[in-house]
Amino acid sequence: MLLLLGSSHPEVLQNSWSFTVGLLLGTSSVDKKMGFADLLEEVGGFGRYQWLHVTLISLPGLLMASQNLLNNFVSGIPAHHCSLPANHSHYNLSQYQVEEKEFIKAFIPMDSSGTRLDRCKRYVEPQWQLLVPNNTANLSQLQTEECLDGWTFDKTEFLATTVSEWQLVCSLRPLKQMIQTIYMAGVLTGAIIFGGLSDRFGRRSILIWSYLQLGILGCSSALSPSYTAYCIFRFLSGMAVSGIILNGVSLKVEWIPTKERTLVGTLSSFFFTFGQMVLAGLAYWLRDWRKLQLVACAPMFLFFSYSWWYVESARWLVLNRRSEEALKSLHRVARINGKPEVVDKLTLEVLHSHMSKEIESSRSTFTAYDLLRTRGMRRISICLVAVWFSTSFAYYGLAMDLQKFGVSIYQIQIIFGAVDFPAKLVALGMLTYLGRRVSQATCLFLSALIIFANIFVPTEMQTIRTTLACLGKGFTSASFTTVYLYTGELYPTIIRQTGMGFVSTMARLGSMAAPAVLMLDEVFPALPSMVYGGSAVLAACFACFLPETLNMPLPDTIEDVEERWSRTSPTLQIAEGVSLKEGMDFAGGGAVSTEDCPLKELKEAEGTGLNAL
Repeated sequence: MLLLLGSSHPEVLQNSWSFTVGLLLGTSSVDKKMGFADLLEEVGGFGRYQWLHVTLISLPGLLMASQNLLNNFVSGIPAHHCSLPANHSHYNLSQYQVEEKEFIKAFIPMDSSGTRLDRCKRYVEPQWQLLVPNNTANLSQLQTEECLDGWTFDKTEFLATTVSEWQLVCSLRPLKQMIQTIYMAGVLTGAIIFGGLSDRFGRRSILIWSYLQLGILGCSSALSPSYTAYCIFRFLSGMAVSGIILNGVSLKVEWIPTKERTLVGTLSSFFFTFGQMVLAGLAYWLRDWRKLQLVACAPMFLFFSYSWWYVESARWLVLNRRSEEALKSLHRVARINGKPEVVDKLTLEVLHSHMSKEIESSRSTFTAYDLLRTRGMRRISICLVAVWFSTSFAYYGLAMDLQKFGVSIYQIQIIFGAVDFPAKLVALGMLTYLGRRVSQATCLFLSALIIFANIFVPTEMQTIRTTLACLGKGFTSASFTTVYLYTGELYPTIIRQTGMGFVSTMARLGSMAAPAVLMLDEVFPALPSMVYGGSAVLAACFACFLPETLNMPLPDTIEDVEERWSRTSPTLQIAEGVSLKEGMDFAGGGAVSTEDCPLKELKEAEGTGLNAL
């Protein structure tokens, strides 16, 4: 049979001969069911290409932290008080023999703590008697008014922020938090839109576009003439951030062999961790919100310029009927990894024989509904929704209110970044030896335990409270590292980006809700911590019901997921036969299609050819 086919198509004979020699040499095999993971090993495993690929995609992570936590510095609240009346300069300070700092007390009352000037009120009339030592004035009966002439902002910590420029204080203070909420709404929208688009148009294309979008709109944010314009630009920037994170994770995971995924996933997250410290350094150096915004976004043009080198996911290409492009990508990776001999062996027939089941499944159209349609996918999606929401909820609840710790905001940002290093190293060890499920549940539970413990520490013990907050933030960060890797391994290739977008949407809801929960401290000081901790405990329970993925190949189809992790058989069973390239016509004797040629016949044909030779 092989010789008959080869008489009219010698390339078939050549490919089959190479494949048969590969069988004898042990370099490839169809005697056992092989998948894309085996092809990755054939083209070099985790070789030179993978190192470059992971490094280049991870570099933007240095600035992703800047985007997510930028509002801490761009919208930092400087010390401020009501501006003095326009005619205050007419008063003669020399007759009172006081410094100007004390002179202000005649115009501005002290706040409820009695340690600093009130930020939102001033006296209707100057109260000169307050400048007299040991005065006995009844302060409660002195008339006050709102800041009719605006506010005066201290420039010791920040030179300029959105708060000082647009005076987002007192009655307008909620607008400061609104900036972060709008940004996170953009990230949420991006997760929904770009998650689906990348499954349709590819990871590489959407990732390249996201770099460009963030570069243009992020720099435009620095030039915003008004609060409204700035919020619009931040919303659109948030969409781009979501596209970069989601597609970057998937493009990395889909080119990484199974054994190296844990190490690569954890080490890649250190770019984000180090980025938090970079953000603190940039903010301390610039201290101007427009300059900081520009510096944080301009490098995106550099990432955009080299992102054209990326190779599209071969898994995605095959499953979207672009096998020729997938083959070219695999050949390119093989050459970069120093495996030129694989180029001649790896043909479309070999590629299709490895992924026949996945190709057959890819002929169906998938939507977000498929994330919940079958038992195994439904179990995974529901549990991941809880884990993503609670992780993001607790993380941003701790990370977005740095000014409450009573120390320099720049120092606390560096500390919050530094604590991630040991936390993620611990997570790496747990992921490697204990597996994903135990690691995920443990990180969430420990973060909840620390958040609860902080409730019982008196407010006067700021050092202990700050230390516990840093530990809690470290474990939530480790939870983020774990869930990004875990989600990519749980969802099948055919719908991975849709799944990543779906659960990331829940994370953005958590990050949007976190600032609102902080306002509950006006009702009961410990209430925010109770909510954050309770959410983490609940998510830890859900994580226990997720299947383990340690050292398992990535699933490519929904059927793979159901067969591995569901106790019921998949709804749609696919035949075990291996389909080769469709519509291959042979001259002489009519058209012969290998689409319906099962694996058994292919083996018999190769065996016959080998005996003949």
